[in-house]
Amino acid sequence: MVTTAKRLLRLLKAEKNHHSALALFDSATRKPGYTHSVHVFHHILRRLVDPKLVVHVSRIVELIKTQKCMCSEDVALTVIQAYAKNLMPDRALDIFRRMSEIFGCEAGVRSYNALLNAFVESKQWERAESFISYFDTVGISPNLQTYNILIKISCKKRRFVKAKGLLNWMWENGFKPDAYSYGTLINELGKSGDLVGALEMFDEMFEKGVDPDVVCYNILIDGFFKKEDYVKAKEIWERLVMQSSVYPNVVTYNVMINGLCKCGRFEECLEMWDRMKKNEREKDLFTYSSFIHALCKAGNVDAAEAVYREMVESGISADVVTYNAMLNGFCRVGKIKECFELWEVMGKKGYRSVVSYNIMLRGLLENRKVDEAMSIWKLLPEKGCSADSTTYGVIIHGLCKNGYLNKALHILKEAEEGGDLDTYVYTSMIDGLCKEGKLNDAASLVNRMDKHSCKLNTHACNTLMNGFIRASKLEDAIRLFREMDTKGCFPTIVTYNTLINGLCKAERFSEAYSFVKEMLEKSWKPDMITYSLLMNGLCRSKKIDMALNLWHQVLQKGFRPDVTMYNILIHGLCSAGKVEDALQLYSNMKKTNCAPNLVTHNTLMEGFYKTRDCEKAFEIWDHILKNGLQPDIISYNITLKGLCSCCRISDAIGFLDDALQRGILPTAITWHILVRAVINNGAST
Repeated sequence: MVTTAKRLLRLLKAEKNHHSALALFDSATRKPGYTHSVHVFHHILRRLVDPKLVVHVSRIVELIKTQKCMCSEDVALTVIQAYAKNLMPDRALDIFRRMSEIFGCEAGVRSYNALLNAFVESKQWERAESFISYFDTVGISPNLQTYNILIKISCKKRRFVKAKGLLNWMWENGFKPDAYSYGTLINELGKSGDLVGALEMFDEMFEKGVDPDVVCYNILIDGFFKKEDYVKAKEIWERLVMQSSVYPNVVTYNVMINGLCKCGRFEECLEMWDRMKKNEREKDLFTYSSFIHALCKAGNVDAAEAVYREMVESGISADVVTYNAMLNGFCRVGKIKECFELWEVMGKKGYRSVVSYNIMLRGLLENRKVDEAMSIWKLLPEKGCSADSTTYGVIIHGLCKNGYLNKALHILKEAEEGGDLDTYVYTSMIDGLCKEGKLNDAASLVNRMDKHSCKLNTHACNTLMNGFIRASKLEDAIRLFREMDTKGCFPTIVTYNTLINGLCKAERFSEAYSFVKEMLEKSWKPDMITYSLLMNGLCRSKKIDMALNLWHQVLQKGFRPDVTMYNILIHGLCSAGKVEDALQLYSNMKKTNCAPNLVTHNTLMEGFYKTRDCEKAFEIWDHILKNGLQPDIISYNITLKGLCSCCRISDAIGFLDDALQRGILPTAITWHILVRAVINNGAST
C-alpha cells in the first residue's frame, strides 16, 4: 500500500510500462487523505507525451488545479510541450494563458518558446509570427532557443536564404548559434534535396567553432545514401569516426547498415555490424531488421537466421517488416520448407500483411511451386487481406512464366471486375500470350487496358511489338509502332531498338537505317545497343564492309564500344575468314580497357581452327588461362572439333582429359565430335 508521495515516485520510476504507471498513479489518487507531490505530477506528465496517452494530460492538469499544488514553470512547460508534440496548439495556448491559475507560476521565456514551437509544429505560421511580436509587448527577451525556432519557421517555409541570414544575424548580435541551430537548417536542406547546401552549412560549423552533434552527421549520411551517393555518405562517416568529438549512436549505425544494404555493399554491412558489437552499442528493432534484410539480399540466409535468433534472445520482438525480410531471404535461396515454417509463425502472431503474401507468392512461383502458390492465393480473402496491384502482378506474371496461361487469364478477368490493376499486370499477361504465339489475344488485351482505367504505356506496346517480331510479323510490329502516338504513348529508344533488331534479323537493312534516321530527327540518340543490333545484322548477312564502316562511325561519334559490340564484329570477321583482322581488334580491346571475355576467346579460337592455324588457337587458349577466365564446355568443344579437323586426335583426347579433371562434363556434342573424328580417321587409314 502506497503511504507517501516519495514511495509512489520510487514505484513510478521502477515501472517501465507507461499504462501501468498511469494505473498506479490513479490508484494512489483514489486513496483517502493522500495528495500528490509536485515531483509525482511532473513525473507522470512527462510520461504522457505519447500520442496514445496525451488524452490523460487534461485530467492530471485539473487534479493539479483542484489540489492547488504549487508547481514550477518546468511542470507547465512539460504540459505545453506534450500538446505541441501532439499538434494540439489550442490546448497549449489554453495552458499558457492559465499558468498562474493552474500551477501558481508565471510564464518565462521558456514557456513562450514552447508555445511558439507549438504553433510551428502545427504549421500555423501566421499565429507563430504574430506571437513573436507579442514577446516585445510583454517585455520577454528572445533567447537562443527562440531564434532556433525562428530558423525552424524559415526552414519549414523553404526560406533557406532567410534562415541563413538569421544565423549570420545571430553571430553578429552575440547569440552564438549551437548544433541545434545548424542541425535544423542542415536537416531541412537535406530533405529538400540540397545536400550541397547542407554540407556547406556543416563545414561552416567547423569554421565557426561549433561542434556538430551526432544528429548533424546522421542527417548528412542518411541524405547522401538516399541520393545513392555512397562516396559522400562514407566520407561523412569517416569524418565522424576519425575527426569528431562525438560518437556514432544507434541511429548512425541504422542509417549506415540500411544505406550500405541499398547500395549493395553487403561486406561493409557486416563490418558495420561487427564494429557495433565490438563497441557494445545497443541495437534496436530497426538495426536488426536492416541487417537481416541486408544478409537476405546478399543470399546469406543462414547468417540472417543467426541474427534473428540473437534478436529474439535479446528480448526484441520481430515485427512484420523483419518477418518479411526473413521470408524474402528464404524464398530467394529456394528454402521452401523454411518459408512455410516461418509463414505459420507469422500467421499465429497475426503478422501477415499483403506484402507478406506478395513475397510468398513470388517466392513459390519463382521456385515453380504453382499448386502451393495457388493455395496461398486462395487464403487471401479468407484471412481478410485484399490483393493489391502488386499481388495481381506477381500471381499473373508467375503463372505466365510457369506456362499456366489459362489460370492467369482467369485471375485477370476476376481482377478486372473489381480488383486493383496496373500496367505491369497487363504487360505480364501480354508477354505470356506472345510467347505462346497467341498474338491476337495479346493485341485485344492492349485494347482492353483503357476500358479498365489502366493507361497504356510504352512498355506494354514494346512487349507486343517484340511478340510480333518473334513471330516474324514485322508488318504488324511496324503498324503498332505507327499507332503508338494515337494510343497516347510514345516510342522510346527501347522501342526503336526492338524494331531495328527485327528488321536486321530479316535483312531489311535499308528500313532499319531509316528508323535510325527517324530516331535522330526526333532527337533520340542511338545508343550502343542500337549500333550493336545493326552491326550484328550486317555481320549475320555477311556484309562485313558495311559493319566495319558502321564500327568506324561509332568510334568517330565518341562511343567506347563494349565487349558485346567487340564480340559481334570479331565473330563477323572470323566468319568471313578475316581472322587476322579479328586478332587486331582483340589487341585493341586491351588498349581501350575493354576486357575480352570467354566469348571473345572462344570466337577467336574457332576462327583460327577454321583456317587450320592450331598454333594461334593454342595461343588464344593460353590467353584464356592467363586472363583468369575458366574455359567452359563450349571452349573444349571448339578445341576438340578444331584439333580433330586437323587430324590431331591424340591432342583432342588430351583436352578431353583436361576438361574432366576440371569437373567439366562432356555433352552429346562433345561425343559426336570425337566419334565422328575416330570414324573419319579410321576410314582414311
